Amino acid sequence: MLRLRILGINSGTSMDAIDLSLVEFTQDDPDSPLYMKPLKYAEMPMDLAVKQDTLRIILENKSSPQEMCELNFRLGHTFADGIARFLVDQNVDLDRDIDAIACHGQTIWFIPQPGPGETKSTLQMCEPAVLAQRFGKTVVTDFRAAEQMAGRQGAPLACFQDALSLVHPTLNRASQNIGGIANVAFVPSERDGGLDQSYDFDTGPGNVLIDAAVRFIANGEREYDKDGEMGARGTVYQPVVDEFLKDPYFSAPIPKTTGRELFGDATARRLVTEMRAKGLSDDDCVATITRITAASIVDAYKRYGPRLPLHEVYFCGGGSFNPNILEHIQECFPDTKIALLDASGITAASKEATSFAFMGLECLVGRPLIVTKIEVQEPTVLGKITPGRNYLSIVEQVAAFHKGRKTQDSGPWLPAVRDLRVWKNQTRPKELEDPRLK
Repeated sequence: MLRLRILGINSGTSMDAIDLSLVEFTQDDPDSPLYMKPLKYAEMPMDLAVKQDTLRIILENKSSPQEMCELNFRLGHTFADGIARFLVDQNVDLDRDIDAIACHGQTIWFIPQPGPGETKSTLQMCEPAVLAQRFGKTVVTDFRAAEQMAGRQGAPLACFQDALSLVHPTLNRASQNIGGIANVAFVPSERDGGLDQSYDFDTGPGNVLIDAAVRFIANGEREYDKDGEMGARGTVYQPVVDEFLKDPYFSAPIPKTTGRELFGDATARRLVTEMRAKGLSDDDCVATITRITAASIVDAYKRYGPRLPLHEVYFCGGGSFNPNILEHIQECFPDTKIALLDASGITAASKEATSFAFMGLECLVGRPLIVTKIEVQEPTVLGKITPGRNYLSIVEQVAAFHKGRKTQDSGPWLPAVRDLRVWKNQTRPKELEDPRLK
């Protein structure tokens, strides 16, 4: 029997926090259902100096070899500090409760569709040797590179988990993540193709423009629009929204993905400056930029959603707690149930960190993820392994799990998991309760 506890870690485009999700996975053999049990989740603050230096490098698109060398290790120590605090705050025993760490790191640059003279590439930073040495655990990192080398774009990456956890016999569903960048996974019912017809793509900006606008307006004294307060006080200036949605990204065919390279701080500052010149208040600016996120999601559904009734949409990521976004989407889809992802057993806040825990498991076991129907179908195992002091025990556990199975039975990889059972009885923190779901 396979039994591993993986600590999944993520810091998204917004860099608002380090998300940590401890997940237990059990499976009797490679052909049996995989059971996922989320155990603990927390958000740890990002070191402000590291965050500011990282954002500056991304915004200015320039640095030095020395600065980049140091930043990789500084981010490693920052993530390690987050893990150490997580262990204390969540009463987690390092030796007993964690077998491996799966860390996405911090995305620095991303070129999914290279232009003339460019190379398809992606750069995530958080030196895994720092984590492996400090905690003695085997670390899996850098999940996007293998996706790109297989001919895919490298993002979004979580459709495999969305499809497995949300597929329903008769209901067509979507999982909408609103992190720094927003992405959607459409999961048709089993009668309409289910797992094999699921697909995802980035809809455009999520929180990244909103957060950047708030930082600019508040001169760095605020990092985001808490509970959508500024946006709720302001009035949307629709001409700016309409003009913004003419950006070629929104009409580009899928599959597609994006990042700060297109929707970043410079864009937010330009929008705020232009709206201030028109006499709009700062609250109006935030309301309008928030509407850009919501309207781009609606536009993506209408352009690229399956030509099927959309029965339910489950939201996750920090933007799922911004009522100004969800209310507009509900107005545009009045017959669709809007809810947080929690109903699937994975909380809205923990989804991405939990996904990376899942990816780390599949890398260690040697299984590819389910590939969405609109991309290159080559099975690919994602991630790079940095051995920790417990590496031999990990190898022994995985080897025992494979015992009796011949390589030629399935080619170079075990087949992708197609039966996931998520435990739904974990305690939900009160601060994450959503009255709309009661």
